[in-house]
Amino acid sequence: MVDRKGQDNDHDAAVDSNEQPFLDHLIELRARILRSVLVVVVLFFPIYYFANDLYAFIATPLREQLPGGSLIATGVASPFLTPFKLAFYVALFLGIPFVLHQIWSFIAPGLYKHEKRFAAPLLISSIVLFYLGVSFAYFVVFPLMFGFLASITPAGVAMMTDIGQYLDFVMALFLAFGFAFEIPIATVLVVWTGIATPQSLVDKRPYVVVGCFVIGMILTPPDVLSQILLAVPMWLLYEVGIVFSRLLPMHSNEPVAPVSNNKEAGL
Repeated sequence: MVDRKGQDNDHDAAVDSNEQPFLDHLIELRARILRSVLVVVVLFFPIYYFANDLYAFIATPLREQLPGGSLIATGVASPFLTPFKLAFYVALFLGIPFVLHQIWSFIAPGLYKHEKRFAAPLLISSIVLFYLGVSFAYFVVFPLMFGFLASITPAGVAMMTDIGQYLDFVMALFLAFGFAFEIPIATVLVVWTGIATPQSLVDKRPYVVVGCFVIGMILTPPDVLSQILLAVPMWLLYEVGIVFSRLLPMHSNEPVAPVSNNKEAGL
């Protein structure tokens, strides 16, 4: 029978004894950053070929609410720069898993076994939750929000939106909802690091609910519907984070392996 605990202890001892010069860490970090940039650049060129089609897809929720279904370009270079920016954003969006994998590969050698078992699923779930947040914004929030904004347009006013302003607007909302869906991860991390306990998070629920609506008011357009569509999922995700934080082994008073001075010196 394999002595798993003994293997974990051997791995942790190897982590403590593995000291590398600071310059070696910088060289490795530089290499991983360059790989990440290269992947984004490689993805950019084929994506740019379909940039106009991608913009038509991104603009669909608003175009369905506009008279004639068309946006306008008020800037001279907007017809070129806007699809260019969109292609870059999409390349970065698709390259996030590789970028996060490079970050994980950089920090993983310095982690203990119990830290790796916790961090790996956390990394995967954070990627999935970010994509879910972006999808929720596009398929649920945008149709409702743009429909509401179009319905309250004053009589005699034609709702015409610039393509550049629209792209900046939706990208800000994509990021807002993507990071909002990371709340369960943040909640679990706060409990895992000992900053708070599940019960203390429950006690702070009234303040969190108010904070969710304040954040929703700041990050979304000035309408109640958009605010609710961001605030309510944030609150529910906070509750999900509390549920999962109760499952952490730290609550069984299981001792955590101390970090030795050798590990601190070796970064």
